Amino acid sequence: MNFHHHIPCEPLRHFISLMWFGDDYVVPHSLERVLPTGEMSLIINLWENRTRVYDAGDTRRFKTFDGSIVAGAYSAFTVIDTDEQRSTAGVVFRPGGSFPFLGLPAGELQDSNASLAELWGRQAASDLREQLLAAQSPEAKFKILERTFLSRIDAPLEPAHPAVSFAVASFRNRPQRPISSVTDQIGLSDRRFIQLFSQQVGLTPKLFCRVQRFQQVLRNITSLAANSGIDWPQIALTCGYFDQAHFIHDFRAFSGINPTTYVANRTQFQNHVAL
Repeated sequence: MNFHHHIPCEPLRHFISLMWFGDDYVVPHSLERVLPTGEMSLIINLWENRTRVYDAGDTRRFKTFDGSIVAGAYSAFTVIDTDEQRSTAGVVFRPGGSFPFLGLPAGELQDSNASLAELWGRQAASDLREQLLAAQSPEAKFKILERTFLSRIDAPLEPAHPAVSFAVASFRNRPQRPISSVTDQIGLSDRRFIQLFSQQVGLTPKLFCRVQRFQQVLRNITSLAANSGIDWPQIALTCGYFDQAHFIHDFRAFSGINPTTYVANRTQFQNHVAL
């Protein structure tokens, strides 16, 4: 696959962590698991104007969306069709960074997707996809994405609530730390903090931390597999799991598979696993 990524200009980079474009993605497997990251994203299928999201429990069933979809923050894996990934573009929102552009609380899209046409209107969604199709280079596509998101700003961009921004940074840095060690510093009641965090990030603080710890595990697996080999008990200990059973239980909860199956079937992308 030819994969290109771009860090957007100011002020977008405070809300969007990455813009990307990939093409020539041809693989022998027809379906992939996509593992949760705690982030929301916009995915635009430039190969065909539809996107199928499969039932994780029964891949004979699926929902069909328009070619441009917004994926909410997920608490478990989803299943996608690899044929639809032959040419795609997308935007990854920072946790808490989607709300200025989508017109709804992130919590409303937890574990679900919406067609971009539902959020922006059919004409705006269609125009963006057509412009991306016409662009001749990845750089041109990124300029279109930047221009489009800048045009959606009709008031000064305000970041997520300071308490949410502080908590996201803390949880990403040390996802195994007790949530109370963060809430004790922000001056909000537990109930208000959970409500605010869920609304802006799309997951509860506890669930977001668990997903971030899972992502820490995947990074450790990638690093160890490329060097000295994988020491599973050490990974469990380093990432703050009580024991090996706790580690495997959490891994299955987010991926649907055990760690060794992940290693055997992972793709070039950390969060994509051949099904």
